[in-house]
Amino acid sequence: MAAERDRSVAPPTISEVAAEAGVGRASAARTLGGYGYVSPELRERVLSAAEKLGYRANALARSMSTGVSHTLGLIVADIGNPFFAGVTRGISDFSRQRGFDTIVLSTHEDLEEEKAAVGVLIDKRVDGMIIASAAVERDDVAHIQDAMTRGIPVVLVDRAVEHLALDSVVIDNREASRRAVNHLIEHGHRRIGFIWGPPMKKPATTRRALTAAAARSLWTDGERLRGYLDALDDAGLPFDADLVMTGPKTEQNATVAVSRMLALDDRVTALFCTENDALTGSLRAVRESGFSYPADVSLIGFDDSSWAAVMEPPLTMIAQPMLDLGARAAETLLSEIEGASPSRTMHTLEARFVERASVAKRSR
Repeated sequence: MAAERDRSVAPPTISEVAAEAGVGRASAARTLGGYGYVSPELRERVLSAAEKLGYRANALARSMSTGVSHTLGLIVADIGNPFFAGVTRGISDFSRQRGFDTIVLSTHEDLEEEKAAVGVLIDKRVDGMIIASAAVERDDVAHIQDAMTRGIPVVLVDRAVEHLALDSVVIDNREASRRAVNHLIEHGHRRIGFIWGPPMKKPATTRRALTAAAARSLWTDGERLRGYLDALDDAGLPFDADLVMTGPKTEQNATVAVSRMLALDDRVTALFCTENDALTGSLRAVRESGFSYPADVSLIGFDDSSWAAVMEPPLTMIAQPMLDLGARAAETLLSEIEGASPSRTMHTLEARFVERASVAKRSR
């Protein structure tokens, strides 16, 4: 056996593992690289020697020689967002069961950061990518097309991109929003605020301007706004641009927008908040304006969480199947990595409407 080495000098090499195991370097390389045939007895000797010496395979070098890294790349908008954290866990848990690791990069919904993230994953030689893309325009998708041209399968999660014929895993955002707003209408509300609209530089004054801006926004944002408008149309309620938040998508802007809606002569009596930050900003505005929910203002939020259930009163929410979205995205991607042809399908999962105590009846 080889003499004990000084591990502080440099990491052990395949040659040192081979010497420790008493086998040839080629046999050690096949065992540690996971290719070719080695007998069970030889495999055990090599792995024991590698463990003893603290050998760690160079995954990048192995992927260059075998063409497979057993690694997936995941690009999300904000890993700090509980929704994306749940989706990430669903992807990671499913892929780990199939022998794949996951590299996660967060882009803060910035397209330039997304382009850089795709470049990083290409350099890491991932076997496939799952992306919650910020792309909207046709010119926004060249980086994703570049990955596909290199033979890297790509699956979208949480949102679709009109200019990419890819598999995507989403919920029916439009129907989920329509159902939430219908619930408010059924409870007698006619002045319903939509919090987290398109990030327009100037406030929308017409429905046409708003829907045009939504068409240039993220797919999820546009679909949720369309669901809100569908519910108004179903009930024959007029559209009022003053009840739709536009501008920067921040908690602070949500507070400002809701405060303005609450100060109108014909103020809002209900709020539909399509993101957690929108809901948090709305709650602050309600409190700072001297109102309470649901007595003065009814509330429905998106992305159910444990804190929504322990609020007093508990909040009515739309719950997305975060783990299932991630698992389905990973399953779809792994099928393509294993040779299945992309179906270019929008895989739509069902969201749950969780009714609690934040919506009160209002006399008509």
